[in-house]
Amino acid sequence: MGYLPYAEFLTGVAAGYEVMERMAGDFIPTVMAHGFHAGPVFGIFGAAVAASKIMRFTQDQVNNAIALCVNLAAGNLESLGLREGPAMRNAMLAVALAKLGHHGGETSLEGRAGLYQAYAGNNEGHLVYSFTGDVRTSLEKITADLGKQWLFLETLYRIYSITGYNLAHVDVTAELCEEHNIRYQDVDRVEAVANWLETQYPSPAFPTRREDIGEPDVGSTRYYTAYGVVKRGFPMVPGVPDPVEVLELMKRVTIIPSHQMTLFGPRITIFTKDGRMYTKQATGREFIWDFTEEARRIRGVVPSIPIPAAQFEQLIATCRELEAQNRVNELIQLTLKKN
Repeated sequence: MGYLPYAEFLTGVAAGYEVMERMAGDFIPTVMAHGFHAGPVFGIFGAAVAASKIMRFTQDQVNNAIALCVNLAAGNLESLGLREGPAMRNAMLAVALAKLGHHGGETSLEGRAGLYQAYAGNNEGHLVYSFTGDVRTSLEKITADLGKQWLFLETLYRIYSITGYNLAHVDVTAELCEEHNIRYQDVDRVEAVANWLETQYPSPAFPTRREDIGEPDVGSTRYYTAYGVVKRGFPMVPGVPDPVEVLELMKRVTIIPSHQMTLFGPRITIFTKDGRMYTKQATGREFIWDFTEEARRIRGVVPSIPIPAAQFEQLIATCRELEAQNRVNELIQLTLKKN
C-alpha cells in the first residue's frame, strides 16, 4: 500500500471499534454466562474490520474476513490467560486468508449455527443476563442506524490496569474525598452500591470472586475503593507497594449489589468518624473523555514506557493534529524506541 493516508487509518480504527461494540453490546453478560470471555470473542472482529478497511478490502473480502474470524474467535473463563493478544493475532490471520481469497459464509454471525448461536446460546436475541435488566434484544439492533449513530463515541478509557468496573470505584471515591476534603484519618467506613453483575466476577454463572462477601483482598473492589480514599487515585506504573492504610481501610468497605444501578456507576457513601456521611453517585460515563482529558490522564504512564517523555509529548501532539498530517506513518514511527 505504501504510505497510508490519515483518513483511511482513522476510518479503519473507527469502523473496528464501531463493529466490535455493536456486536458485543447487549450480549456480553450472556456470552460470559456460557463460559466464554467476551473480550477476545468480540475483540477479534474489531481488529479484523479495522485492518480490512485500512487494506481497502472489497465488500466480499470484508465478509470473508468476518466469517473466518468466527472460526478463530475464542476465549474461555475457566482456562484463564491467552485472551486479547491471541485474538488480535487470529484477526490478522483471518484478514490474511481473506486477502488470499479464502471464502466465508454469508450468515456466519446470525445463522442457525453461527456465532451468536454458539456463544450466546441462541440466534434470536434471548439474554441470560443483561446490564440493563432486559431479557431480549435483536440481532437487527446491531446494524440499526449504522453510520449515523456512533457507539464508538461512548467508549470508556481504562486508565488503570484493573478490572473495568473498578475504575469508577477509584475515581468517584477520590472525587468525593476531594470535594469534601475527606482524609483517610477521618473515615469510619465506606459503602458502595454497585450493579449486581459487577459483584460476581467474571459472571454470576461462574463466579470466581464475590466482591460483596468474604474477606477483601488485593485486587478486590473494596481494595480499589480504599485506594480512592487513601491516594485519591491509583498507580498507573506497576510495582508500587500498597500503602498499609489501603490494606487496613479495605476491611471497612462494604459492597452492596443492586439490580437498579447502571454499569460502571456505583454510588459511594463515606461515613466519617464525626458522624457525618457524604455520597456521590456515578453516572457510568466518567471515563468517556475528550482528547484533552485523555492526554492529561495518560501522562501518568511516562515513567514505565520505553520512549522518552519528549517523544511521548510529540506523539500526543501528533494525535491531536492527526487530520493535519499527510500520512499516518509518522505517527507509527513515534511509537518506536529510537536507537
